[in-house]
Amino acid sequence: MVSLAQARRIALAAQGFGAPRPAGRIDAGHLRRVLARVQLLQIDSVNVLSRAHYLPLFSRLGAYPRELLDRAAWGRPRQLFEYWAHEASLLPLELHPLLRWRMERAARGEGMWTRLRAFAGERRGEAEAVLRRIEAQGPLAASDFEGARGRSGWWEWSDAKAALEWLFWSGRITASTRRNSFERVYDLAERVIPAHILSAPTPPKQDAQRALLERSARALGIATAADLRDYFRLKPEATPRLDELVEEGRLRRVSVQGWRQPAYLHAEARLPRRVRTAALLAPFDPLIWERARAERLFGFHYRIGIYTPAEKRVHGYYVLPFLLDEAIVARADLKADRQAGLLRVQSAWGEPGAPPESAERLAAELELMAGWLGLGGVHVEPRGDLHEQLRAAVGPLSPAGRGLG
Repeated sequence: MVSLAQARRIALAAQGFGAPRPAGRIDAGHLRRVLARVQLLQIDSVNVLSRAHYLPLFSRLGAYPRELLDRAAWGRPRQLFEYWAHEASLLPLELHPLLRWRMERAARGEGMWTRLRAFAGERRGEAEAVLRRIEAQGPLAASDFEGARGRSGWWEWSDAKAALEWLFWSGRITASTRRNSFERVYDLAERVIPAHILSAPTPPKQDAQRALLERSARALGIATAADLRDYFRLKPEATPRLDELVEEGRLRRVSVQGWRQPAYLHAEARLPRRVRTAALLAPFDPLIWERARAERLFGFHYRIGIYTPAEKRVHGYYVLPFLLDEAIVARADLKADRQAGLLRVQSAWGEPGAPPESAERLAAELELMAGWLGLGGVHVEPRGDLHEQLRAAVGPLSPAGRGLG
């Protein structure tokens, strides 16, 4: 039997929490080490604070240069590629062969949104025409097809975008870069993905799914079968691969105190004696993106405000949980007010049993985030049961936010 406290420490260590943040210059090596742990970064378009894929690296590394991730994802030499993994994601190139079974399914019109399926069948000619235009003209975004509207019934915005998405899902094109308001720019896969990756053998589907589950287990440390499948959005059909991983000695079946479902412990998972950390967690951080697991591990009930009607939001719009050592002790609704040059804490809430130093530690992390985002200070709005303590803690830390409001 694994105690709940042990399970928390295993999970935190697996995700890279507890190790000291780099003291000096943060470089591409640090980024690679984090990605080796978390395996992927979920992409989301909301930019009220920062694009979601930048935030898990900040949680683990501190104020790193965001251009490091930009170069890895869209520069040269490319280290990451975009694809559907845990939703839209940035992934290390080495995972490309492990996801080709999903691309092959998409090419047949399977495992995707209903509206895109037609491009695998009766509307395939339209998708091929989109592909030929990219082949001839180079990287293009969906908006580049708007000019063709009127010359052909195919080129309504929604049709062009749908064709591009089917081609992307089936692996024939991929993201070359992002531009303007984070719009994806597509190019042929062979012009983006390095040749040595494309030429790597394609494993059978079951082998690929077993490898993905092993990576999920490495990233999570300890997890249920549903948790492990969720990491790369695998269907229940992949569950038998877990038994195979147990037989291979990569996983061990265990019971966790208070968990109804049996769990799997990765063979290389670490159990530190304690975890010391402080981190603001993005809504799409892999530590907490599976809400049921976050509740099982931390007793923390969490829903994302951006998906909740305004009148039903409890804590705010873009709320980041605050991890302090081995517990989630607070949450803050954050907004980067770029015009005013402030990181606005639109509300701040403490969790039951939060230690007295929670506000002070949260204030320090907010100050670090403000500097990382190029903002001049932190301003705490008068909302939430933690706002007074947080405002007092922020005062001496953030001159730009002192005395506002």
